[in-house]
Amino acid sequence: MELSTSFLKQYHTTTPTTTTAASNDPDVHDDVDNNNNNTILSSIKRRDTLPGIQRIILIRHGESLGNVDERAYVTTADWRIPLTTRGREQARTAGRKVASNLACCSGDQQQQQQNDDDDEMITTTRMTTTTTTTTTGKVFFYVSPYLRTRQTLREILREVDHECIVGIREDPRIAEQQFGNFQSHNLIQDNKAQRSDFGRFFYRFPDGGESGFDVYNRVSGFIGTMQRDSWSQTNNDGSSSSSSGGASSSLSSCSKEEEDEEGMTICVITHGLAMRLFLMRWFQYTVHEFERSYNPTNGRVVVLEPASGGGGFELSEADRIAMGLPLYGEQERFRLMDDHDLLDESDW
Repeated sequence: MELSTSFLKQYHTTTPTTTTAASNDPDVHDDVDNNNNNTILSSIKRRDTLPGIQRIILIRHGESLGNVDERAYVTTADWRIPLTTRGREQARTAGRKVASNLACCSGDQQQQQQNDDDDEMITTTRMTTTTTTTTTGKVFFYVSPYLRTRQTLREILREVDHECIVGIREDPRIAEQQFGNFQSHNLIQDNKAQRSDFGRFFYRFPDGGESGFDVYNRVSGFIGTMQRDSWSQTNNDGSSSSSSGGASSSLSSCSKEEEDEEGMTICVITHGLAMRLFLMRWFQYTVHEFERSYNPTNGRVVVLEPASGGGGFELSEADRIAMGLPLYGEQERFRLMDDHDLLDESDW
């Protein structure tokens, strides 16, 4: 399957706009057509930030050559760093987890054994089985343009039924933080040491590099695109056409009836820092909370499921603990209401 860089609907935007969202969902943070956006918003519940989406899966790429030896960046451009053999295996494992999330089984099987006490001690087994049905959902992939994320997706696709795949879109906004061009190993190590003292979020790598703040801004724009795409899907009439006249893969290529029956999953294959900043934006973690968190391991699959109270998505306890993120009710944004002294803190 070839990577598709175009969507069913092309968005020509001029006016930025924002809307208030649920406490555990992001605000709209992207440029959208104001008139069209107001029409869409009027038909969507305030708390339903991604209507029609059953879950969001975030995946960090498998182990790369740069993870094994950072000197690889000296002679190879960061975006061309490939996976290792172990990284491909991690990606295949991630693919099996994605496939498992797409499959939903219902029904049950009951077995009852009765022992008949007679002269021959015959054991009779009675089996009662109800029908077990399996429904496979649909998935749309977003992938960073870096080679290691594309190769991760390639291995994931080996494990996922292609009938489930609505489309694939490459998006540079979920790429790795930029550290500069060909990197001097010693200089980068010095810069990373400075970053630890300065703060990972605001430290900007010199010579054309980015800060965590820069990555946060582009990831925020990507989330806005996810929202627009899901809104477009809910208003889709089931037809498949593009502005260029040809077929194109998008969330909108799945009809509303089909999506309601089978469920839609968004799967994002990206990088460790981009994943954390996605979650920071989504759950509105503060800079202090981000600084206390850490990257997921290579190939980790993080699943955002619908919140039990409805109206948003929630992070599992295992994923939250693995990345050092706070409990939802203990986030600093809530504690600030009762403890204004937190505003004086500068350390994390």
